[in-house]
Amino acid sequence: MIHRPQPSATRALILGLDVLLAALAVVAVLQAPPGRTWASAAVAAVLVAVYVAGRRAVRVHDRSVDTPRGAWWPDTAWIAALVVPWVVLLWLSPAALWLAFPLMILQMHVLGPHRGVVAVAATTVLAVAEGLLVQADADDPWTGFVLGPVLGAAVAIGVVLGIEAFVRESQTRQRTVDELTQVRQHLAQAERERAVTEERARLARDIHDTLAQSLSAIELLLRAADDAVGTDDDRARDLVGQARGAARDSLAEARRVVQDLTPRDLDRTTLVAALRGVAARQPLDVSVHTAGDVRPLPVPVETALLRIAQSALANVVQHAEAGRARLTLTYERDTVTLDVVDDGRGFDPEAVAGAAGATGRGFGLPSVRSRAQELGGSVALESSPGAGTALAVTLPVEVEEP
Repeated sequence: MIHRPQPSATRALILGLDVLLAALAVVAVLQAPPGRTWASAAVAAVLVAVYVAGRRAVRVHDRSVDTPRGAWWPDTAWIAALVVPWVVLLWLSPAALWLAFPLMILQMHVLGPHRGVVAVAATTVLAVAEGLLVQADADDPWTGFVLGPVLGAAVAIGVVLGIEAFVRESQTRQRTVDELTQVRQHLAQAERERAVTEERARLARDIHDTLAQSLSAIELLLRAADDAVGTDDDRARDLVGQARGAARDSLAEARRVVQDLTPRDLDRTTLVAALRGVAARQPLDVSVHTAGDVRPLPVPVETALLRIAQSALANVVQHAEAGRARLTLTYERDTVTLDVVDDGRGFDPEAVAGAAGATGRGFGLPSVRSRAQELGGSVALESSPGAGTALAVTLPVEVEEP
């Protein structure tokens, strides 16, 4: 355990004891009976010297209330060394009785709540005995010599225990604050790591849905252009031009992905227009249709739908061997649905899912599902060999109350 520096309340108590003990020692010397002044001064000097030496050795001003206390050396030895000159000074000067109070407080703090109480009780007995045996006359009431030290002991014990209880509570609160701070730092670190992981996954999906699709389209266009060279040069030049346009679009999209901006196709246009632009760049016949009340959607929803459409069309181009595809965007009150249907060769969804899990490949459909799940949506896929494929993605849309 790492102990904290002594709290200000306890440090103030110890510093107050320094001043009080020195002042009361001077009072004991000044009020000593005639003929005992010099002896009282010498004993008081010894008492102060022992106190200063003990303060340097024990360093009670730096000690936490949680540290083990009451060891025989140097704690108990120091307290015993202080009691001896105090008893002698008490015999020489009755005013030294006032020194019992700071001594009791010091005993409680140095020896702890267990041995300290024993030391305070012993000091109280010495003070009462000195008062009854030395100072009391036959006519003096004995109650004053008993109640004074007893009440002083009770106050000393109560003051020290109260201050130390307050200090412990403060330290407990501080430890709780420190632990909460550490937990918050750990949570913040975990949140940063989670954000980094999600951002990597998002970038991977964006690259797959945009750059990978565009590069695949470029490759198909260039392959067709190569086949047309020498037989239909005009068509070859047209295909090369389309490939160059797709390459420019891919470069611009790459810059958008890096800058984490809205997809290029959604810049200054609607989602439907962006889908038509994506459809026009495909090497097959793709039509775009809408149903319901067409309206602007939140940017995350429009971005997700556009990316999903790009990813789905990339799968159609690469795997379906389709001649036609149809995109349908259906607007409902609190949802929007994107349907992607093709007339390709189809496939067995369960077999493809198992193969993708075994090889670690097949990023398209997992990407679509991941995007939909992030926005609280759902994905439905229907396909069978030779019957084409139908993909439906439904995303929730918050409805603004009038």
